[in-house]
Amino acid sequence: MQLFPNGVAHYLGGGLILGSGVALIYLLSGRIAGASGFFSTTLSWFSTRRDLRQPGYLASRNWRLAFAIGMIAGAALYTLGPAHGEAFHTTVQPWRLAVGGFLVGVGTRVSRGCTSGHGICGLSSWSRPSLFAVLTFMGVAILTAFVARSLGVAP
Repeated sequence: MQLFPNGVAHYLGGGLILGSGVALIYLLSGRIAGASGFFSTTLSWFSTRRDLRQPGYLASRNWRLAFAIGMIAGAALYTLGPAHGEAFHTTVQPWRLAVGGFLVGVGTRVSRGCTSGHGICGLSSWSRPSLFAVLTFMGVAILTAFVARSLGVAP
């Protein structure tokens, strides 16, 4: 089995784009560009919860809302774009997607950040809590995949 049958250029390009975007956001705003922070800020438009009404969220929610919409729109455009010819398709049952989404949401709240915030921004900043979070994410993911596979669970 070849590790990178299609080469590494697109991985390198994607990494450079992500790294540049994260660095630009940090340089211009002093904020870490994790996805859960952007979506929490977006929720501040609609929620009266104190943790979502923090002054930092309220002061930056216009550009963060644009960023959150851009992430969703970018994924939709890529999925529906000419490279794929049709919409993204999965054979995973909707209830599994819903449970997985819920667990990811709980995990981002418990770890005070998401895989992009901790994995991309936190690790590049040499953050020890982010290293612990990423090791936890990866360890739980590997363990879950191993247990599910050994029980015969397949998508």
